[in-house]
Amino acid sequence: MTETQTTIDWKRFVVEQADWHWTNQLRPRFEGLTDEEYLWEPTPGAWNVHPRGQGNTEIQGGSGELTIDFAYPEPVPAPVTTIAWRLAHLIVGVLGARAHSHFGGPEADYQTFAYAGTASEALAQIDAAYAAWFEGVRSWDVDALAEPCGPAEGPWAEYSRAELVLHINRELIHHGAEVALLRDLYAHRND
Repeated sequence: MTETQTTIDWKRFVVEQADWHWTNQLRPRFEGLTDEEYLWEPTPGAWNVHPRGQGNTEIQGGSGELTIDFAYPEPVPAPVTTIAWRLAHLIVGVLGARAHSHFGGPEADYQTFAYAGTASEALAQIDAAYAAWFEGVRSWDVDALAEPCGPAEGPWAEYSRAELVLHINRELIHHGAEVALLRDLYAHRND
């Protein structure tokens, strides 16, 4: 190993990749999100968050008054999803489930989650899920990042925690960009 390889602070880089994006680009793009934008369906049959019993799919997840559309296996092509659906995916499947399985955060799964009916509620949920996940990740030292994820991660079980964190970073960046694009499309729609 070269001296440069031994002095790189991998933990800092793994965490900062997403944290910089979240703080400087993504979270600011969520500011001012309205309830109308949050629930706007850009195409007919778009997957969304709905009052119980009013969903677009046979499978409806959720424990409260609202449910989320999904199907298994996912149709091809996959339907367009709303900002509400994308934020729920980030809150539950990307950040919340991982904060629960690795750091003892609140349980988060698609079937039992209480989905947000308003933009402000969803933003509070994503802020809490983001904080829980990254607070936990910051607690891992370099040796902990090298450990396998374990059985809670299913197909990721044998991968290192660092690989999982990088995957979560990609998911956050990818789906966050989709939310930003949907906001742009909403602002320029022709009603």
